[in-house]
Amino acid sequence: MSIVIRDVREHELDSVLALNNNAGLAILPLDAARLRLFFDTAEYFRVAERDGNLAGFLIGFGSDSQHDSSNFAWFKQHLTQKFFYIDRIVVASRRRGGGVGRAFYADAQSYSELRYPQLTCEVFLDHGADAALLFHGSFGFREVGQNNMPHVDVRASMLLKDLCSYQWVHDTYGDALPDVPWVGHRREPLRAQRPTGT
Repeated sequence: MSIVIRDVREHELDSVLALNNNAGLAILPLDAARLRLFFDTAEYFRVAERDGNLAGFLIGFGSDSQHDSSNFAWFKQHLTQKFFYIDRIVVASRRRGGGVGRAFYADAQSYSELRYPQLTCEVFLDHGADAALLFHGSFGFREVGQNNMPHVDVRASMLLKDLCSYQWVHDTYGDALPDVPWVGHRREPLRAQRPTGT
């Protein structure tokens, strides 16, 4: 019955795509090419397993990435500090309310607060957002603005959480974090590893 959060594996992308596109109006649909781009470039792309089955996924990008989301661009325009951006989180419908979302956010925050002073995400406001806003508010997020997303006619509440541990970690370790397993970089984006021109 435990929840295991781990890096996504390439052979799971079809299952991730199905989860995303069955999530309803609270998440934008994806095609296989876009999901593959996320797999190749996301700083954080993890899945949750419960009882041996895929229960959800979370994808995130650091503020220095070349991510092309309009909401990511909004945060880049409006924030002055580095941030970690949660692009999307999806929990399988049969697993909602069972702690998977909280496990994902705890893992993403644990990763982020060692590297970024702020954690960001958005909630779509036009399709019954009360449950999502309550979830994020109970996790310490606050609204810092709204974004009308072009091309999809969706209004998003732009949410931010200050990561209070970041400053101490940065002052103590700088960019040389200790080499211990739980601190390790979640995954290296594949594009960053490829030589230029390939």
